[in-house]
Amino acid sequence: MLIVAIAFVILLVLGMPVAFAIGISGLLFFFQHPELPRTIPLQLTISQTQNFALLAVPMFIIAGNLMNRSGITERLLELASILTGRLRGGLAQVSIALSALMGGVSGSAIADAAMQSRVLGGEMIRRGLSPGFTAGVLCYGSLLTPIIPPGIGMILYGTIGQVSIGQMFAAGIIPALMLGAGLSIAVSLTARRRGYPPERDRRPTLAEAGLAFRGGFWALLFPVILLVGLRSGVFTPSEIGAAAVVYALFVGAVIYRRLTGRGFVEALEVSLGDIGAVIFLVAVSAIFGYGIVLERIPTLVSGAMLGLTDNLQAVMVLIATFTILAGFVVDATVLIIMLTPIFLPLIRSLGGDPVHFGIVFIIAATIGNFTPPIGAAMYTVCSILKVKVGAYTRESLPLLLSVFLVTLLLVFLPGVVLFLPTLMFR
Repeated sequence: MLIVAIAFVILLVLGMPVAFAIGISGLLFFFQHPELPRTIPLQLTISQTQNFALLAVPMFIIAGNLMNRSGITERLLELASILTGRLRGGLAQVSIALSALMGGVSGSAIADAAMQSRVLGGEMIRRGLSPGFTAGVLCYGSLLTPIIPPGIGMILYGTIGQVSIGQMFAAGIIPALMLGAGLSIAVSLTARRRGYPPERDRRPTLAEAGLAFRGGFWALLFPVILLVGLRSGVFTPSEIGAAAVVYALFVGAVIYRRLTGRGFVEALEVSLGDIGAVIFLVAVSAIFGYGIVLERIPTLVSGAMLGLTDNLQAVMVLIATFTILAGFVVDATVLIIMLTPIFLPLIRSLGGDPVHFGIVFIIAATIGNFTPPIGAAMYTVCSILKVKVGAYTRESLPLLLSVFLVTLLLVFLPGVVLFLPTLMFR
């Protein structure tokens, strides 16, 4: 597997798309073992996509794109402004609140970061926020999006690790609020030091607050319907994905009346690209994963870590640190697919809760989207706002520290993560 790992890193450095790098390097394992049938790689890629729970991925992607074309962003932006407009940092605080509200709509950190950069980025800079700080807030704020249901990372983790997707959805809500609070504090401290004013100079009236809440009500109801549907047993994760598409069509066409025929077609076109990328990645990862299992890599990793410590929290800190560092060079989706079969058995052997670990692991994997050298969300935002990566990296350090501290806190407070799953599902 060492040759396979080296080949994977070399292909990434050469700029090959991640999915092809995984598939090609995985094939090298079979060339090293001529005794293995040559038909196995093809069988693996096909069988990997036959998991019924994976149907939730394309369904939620389509639902998110339909909701985004239903005029929901403008309504949630107004609600975010009402909720956080009087805090120091102005539109930076609004951006973080909007990411939390958009979690049930987008499900993707990169999509949320790109959307907010186009909607808020230019205005934030015009109102006096430095470009590097603006890009940092827009990036790190989007971390909340995949943690609030229906995050695609949660579906992949639950499918690969045989963990309840419904419990993962419920477990993400409180940590997302904690991350939002941590980022808001970091923004407030920076704004106070730099003299950034609030967005609003007065409290909203009851009428303004009611109107804003009414506008965002249907979007806020989306995650609630997901959790209630799963908890009541009315839907499986795959079925509720299809229900989410119907819900998005109803909200867009009937409630908001903003989803046109053209918008529907555009949503499907974007969804096809997103779905193809994710499912192809899942399929070829089976080739790579076969070698990991055959070479007993999970057992070797477990033995190495247990040689250092058998304390559950210490092992989780080590895994989170390794995942964050790996995220500097590998995409979050890839990390979830490749590392879940390695680390989850170790956590289970130590008596850890797979739902608790899953939330910490997904947060740690997603952080890589915001850091050099290959952070996808980072490059997306910096490209849209024309901000240099160096300035972004410097000015986003308080936000990175805030996220790291909250993640560390979640490791040692499993009860906080598991409160809602225990209340709803156990």
